[in-house]
Amino acid sequence: MALPCASWLSNEALKHLFLLGLCVSRASASVLNLNCSLVLLPMCRTVIGLLRGPKMVLSRKTRRMLDKHKTFHAACGLAICLFSAVHVGAHVLNAVNFSVNYNHEFPSINVARYKNEDPRKIIFTSVPGVTGVLMVLILFLMCTASTSSIRTANYGIFLHTHNLFFIFYLLLLLHACAGVLKYQSNLEEHPPGCLYLNRSAQGEVPGAAADGGEFPGRAARALMGSFFSHEDMSVHNNSEKICTKGPTFRPHFPETWLWISGPLCLYCAERLYRYIRSSKPVTIVAVITHPCDVVEIRMVKEKFSARPGQYITLLCPSVSALETHPFTLTMCPTESKATFAIHIKVVGDWTERFYELLESHLTAGTEILPKCQQRKHPKIYVDGPFGSPSEEVFNYQISLCIAGGIGVTPFASVLNRLLDSWDGCKLQRLYFVWVCRDIHSFLWFADLLCLLHRKLWQENRPDYLNIQLYLSQTNGIQNIIGEKYQALNSRLSIGRPQWKLLFEEVAKSSRGKTVGVFCCGPKGISKELHKLCNSANQYGTTFEYNKESFT
Repeated sequence: MALPCASWLSNEALKHLFLLGLCVSRASASVLNLNCSLVLLPMCRTVIGLLRGPKMVLSRKTRRMLDKHKTFHAACGLAICLFSAVHVGAHVLNAVNFSVNYNHEFPSINVARYKNEDPRKIIFTSVPGVTGVLMVLILFLMCTASTSSIRTANYGIFLHTHNLFFIFYLLLLLHACAGVLKYQSNLEEHPPGCLYLNRSAQGEVPGAAADGGEFPGRAARALMGSFFSHEDMSVHNNSEKICTKGPTFRPHFPETWLWISGPLCLYCAERLYRYIRSSKPVTIVAVITHPCDVVEIRMVKEKFSARPGQYITLLCPSVSALETHPFTLTMCPTESKATFAIHIKVVGDWTERFYELLESHLTAGTEILPKCQQRKHPKIYVDGPFGSPSEEVFNYQISLCIAGGIGVTPFASVLNRLLDSWDGCKLQRLYFVWVCRDIHSFLWFADLLCLLHRKLWQENRPDYLNIQLYLSQTNGIQNIIGEKYQALNSRLSIGRPQWKLLFEEVAKSSRGKTVGVFCCGPKGISKELHKLCNSANQYGTTFEYNKESFT
């Protein structure tokens, strides 16, 4: 940002008034404007979903970049925190400089009200100072509540503090409109280098000029410094231009709104669209209990369509009026049925309260509740669907899906799609690896796996789906209870998978091809799989890593 024009100041005066602190504060402000505009874009979920939809012709690499929108959002947030600290430190130094270097000749250019004013008064009694302090406080709350420990312990704190972003942006607009820095508005009447007789030449008699005019005295020349050398504006017919009016100053036009107005309007428009879209409550048609504290909810909503791998956000006003949670669709609506489903693991405050509301209507098995009971269910609102990396499973000829515990939910809708129909599907072979700690966890989707396995055998495509189940913690050999699950018991192994051997097996059977690797599970597994995907192999097979995460 340009410094205010000051034809009346010497270089030394400029150095005293505009020290390094002002330059650093303006540079950090520009970085903050950029990041405050970019941080909103990754949160436009509907826009990102449209960009990565099947109607958009985007490369696979571009789609994978869109899947990293949360990482980009976190990076922008970190940059905002870092440069806010730099910006605050520079302005503290500026407050001291403005107080010490108060200019009596032109009071309008000063930020301080008088010389040696307490810098704390400048900060806490001015619009830029008060708005800056409030923004730092909001930013501190948002930053600390975004840590993984707080999000895991109490997701509501994270959500409510993040909702303060709207107040933050209002304060940001007010902060930039204060007009601390000013520019000279009457350059024609008082050009740089001119001699303002009422101020600059007082106390010394000017010498005579060649054309009968007068040159300014030595003291006036020293005061004007390098501005005296602007020949095009201050010298005319070998004489100095004399001003009859002093310089007037106006604040710079604020530029922050130019940076953030576009992304902010886009985000607000999307939130309004999502609010209208999710304003009608869904109809719960079934609530089913599963082992290991997992509840399945089957719902119907008018004009709702989704693709396998997508997720929705769930709002239950009876639990929390503002708190929403994402859940992957485990069953998507099709042309023949409008029902869609999610699986919820009861862990945490919100899910426990939600489970208590549903508890009186829970049924074991897959029995559909009577209509008279459906009316007693608490109202829930569904927003979405939204895109996720798991959508890309069908865009590879060979896909490797690896799930840890409840992380199987993104792949359940993929299996349901294959059970319904795979017409027009590019996928030719699917590796499905599921790791659980409890043997009963496999019962969440055991029926689905058995039905799909039976269908593939009947259609003479037994190699289309490779199922590998791993029980990581056990005291001995265990099987999934039930005669109908014998096909799964034969594919059940005790212990943890040998990931390197698995990747070598897949690479060997897929020579020279590209394999899509999809993971939804603990960070340890995800980190190891990512490392293996980046490792070279002797078969020329390329592994492309896709991570699914809601943390």
